[in-house]
Amino acid sequence: MTDDTPTLRLKKNEERRLKAGHEWIYANEVDTAHSPLKSLPAGTACVVEDSRGKALGRAFMSPNSLIAARLYSRDVKQEPSRSFFKKRIEQALALRETLYPQPGYRLVHGEADGLPGLVVDRYQDTLVMQAGTAGMEAHLDTVAAALDAVLSPANIVVKNEAGVRELEDLPLYTRALKGEVPESVELHENGGRFQAPLREGQKTGWFFDHRSARARMAPLAKGARVLDVFAYCGGWGVQAAMAGAAEVTGIDSSSLALEYMHRNAEMNGVAEQLHTLEGDATTAMKQLLADGEKFDLVILDPPAFIKRRKDFKSGLAGYHAINELAVRLVKPGGYLISASCSMHLPADKLLDVVRSSARHIDRSLQVIGFEGQGPDHPVHPAIPETAYLKSWFARLLFRF
Repeated sequence: MTDDTPTLRLKKNEERRLKAGHEWIYANEVDTAHSPLKSLPAGTACVVEDSRGKALGRAFMSPNSLIAARLYSRDVKQEPSRSFFKKRIEQALALRETLYPQPGYRLVHGEADGLPGLVVDRYQDTLVMQAGTAGMEAHLDTVAAALDAVLSPANIVVKNEAGVRELEDLPLYTRALKGEVPESVELHENGGRFQAPLREGQKTGWFFDHRSARARMAPLAKGARVLDVFAYCGGWGVQAAMAGAAEVTGIDSSSLALEYMHRNAEMNGVAEQLHTLEGDATTAMKQLLADGEKFDLVILDPPAFIKRRKDFKSGLAGYHAINELAVRLVKPGGYLISASCSMHLPADKLLDVVRSSARHIDRSLQVIGFEGQGPDHPVHPAIPETAYLKSWFARLLFRF
């Protein structure tokens, strides 16, 4: 630790959450008389102290954010060096290589892998990084060097296009730190082979977090007429067809996403089962209802409707609206998979949405399963915010 390392001192009793294992420090927990936030440099490593000056660990600074700092080590002398990142990446890699035979997964999942604010997805010989905080933004070159030392990939891409970066005044951009930015990437999941758009697609190109839920879906899809709403590249819909669905309809507003969905169906030999509708999900679902369509299985995997806590009321109304449409499209005795990636929507609240939607059309609901994020998206047990993904599996019947 150098003498010029900045310190972040907390107010009295504000260290209790950190001592219980949480790693976030909110701006209103900081003693700004001792540690004026606005004068501290964004992205640098600092020593966190309790109100008496006792050191608690090392954190990356984000003075312009509600989360003013995130602990990355309890060792107050730990510098964010290449060797530090390399050890954390090797530890993360060991878990994924234990779980998956093919190199396609979330390699680094932020706080749960001891690297707060950092996401790295692996697509065979291409690694795609995302930095959601000023701390990780400041150390991307060092992280890339550590990744190269561990895996020596052909491409290391930074895809920093998430809107959350704007909360910390960070620019939006995509660029290669090694190799090039491929137009698309390839992956294997649940016995299928897929392509995803890296350059123009969402997030890093694919959503690995639903892998376990999609595997659980398979027996429900056999012989079924399936509706995949917010289909993107066909992670759900194509795998439903692979599981033996008689027919799959995919809805998405992106022509690029649906192009990849058809491409993935072709790659997996299920192109004949698939047809797609391009457009707004709500509009398309209303039209299907007007046409008298019914499905054996409806899958709802929308984007996050509640991105900030203050959006809870309007976002919850959005979940109610699409779930009420979805249950109307399910045949009696059919199935609904309702998912949410909104961190601010608890799983029990999503189940309330599904339950009330069923009651609204006088249906009985049988809950037959629940899935969170896959194990390559581990949960930090002291940070409930890291358990963001939830999927309820339900059967809809006429009222008992």
